[in-house]
Amino acid sequence: MSSNEKGRAKAEQAKGKLKETAGRLVGNERLTTEGRAEGAKGDARQAKEKMKDMFKR
Repeated sequence: MSSNEKGRAKAEQAKGKLKETAGRLVGNERLTTEGRAEGAKGDARQAKEKMKDMFKR
């Protein structure tokens, strides 16, 4: 996995978790949902990069 893409995936996951937590604390369902979506986007990016690494071998 390229370090740049790995960093982007981790950043998206962290940002999503932060938004989700903030949304729960203030009772904002939209913010919570956005956080979950960003986290899922980061998970998908990480999975894509891992698949690319598997086929390089």
